[in-house]
Amino acid sequence: MNKMKDTLMITAGALAFMLMTGVAKADPNVTITAIKQMPTNIASHISNEVQETKEYQAKSWAEAKAQWTRLKNKFITQ
Repeated sequence: MNKMKDTLMITAGALAFMLMTGVAKADPNVTITAIKQMPTNIASHISNEVQETKEYQAKSWAEAKAQWTRLKNKFITQ
């Protein structure tokens, strides 16, 4: 029973040691580069969203105009 207890304690100690020393560390150069690129990435994302919104609104307005024209034509021709 003592041998089993010793083995378990050694295993637990080794596991604790590996967990404490195996901390993942970020590469500072990659982190700094990512932070420096953030304003550019955010600006391009916003620009893309604005462009997509303008395209959607133009398409939506064109469809609404077409529907309105069809509705007017129904009442005018009857």
